[in-house]
Amino acid sequence: MKFLQDNWYLVAIAIGSGAGLIWFTVAEKLSGIVKVGVAEAVNLMNRRDAVVLDVRTQGEFAQGHVVNAKHIPVAELKTRLAELDKLKQKPVIVSCASGARALEAAKLLKAGGFTEVFALDGGMHAWTQAAMPLETKKK
Repeated sequence: MKFLQDNWYLVAIAIGSGAGLIWFTVAEKLSGIVKVGVAEAVNLMNRRDAVVLDVRTQGEFAQGHVVNAKHIPVAELKTRLAELDKLKQKPVIVSCASGARALEAAKLLKAGGFTEVFALDGGMHAWTQAAMPLETKKK
């Protein structure tokens, strides 16, 4: 008990960080965005004709992206959402460099009425680690 009294700030930090982790996990589950690994993404592309939406910057995209990926930087997605209207009923896999921007973009797509939205877990880092093919020409 004395330890807790003398180190109350450490206890508060531990409780706060634990609550933050729980909140982040619950919020992610409630968002309706499913993270898929590279193998699952390839399966969706091959079996269900899923479309990959790359939300990285133009420079990142030009360095290499999933073959046939559509490109709209996350900063422009809200204003360019109408360009993707014909994909609303198709599975859409959102990718970025590591996965963080993909989740943000996937939430925008869900809010825009897209029915099946997935985020590539690990982003293009995971894609290249798995030695998957890249396309480097500009789209």
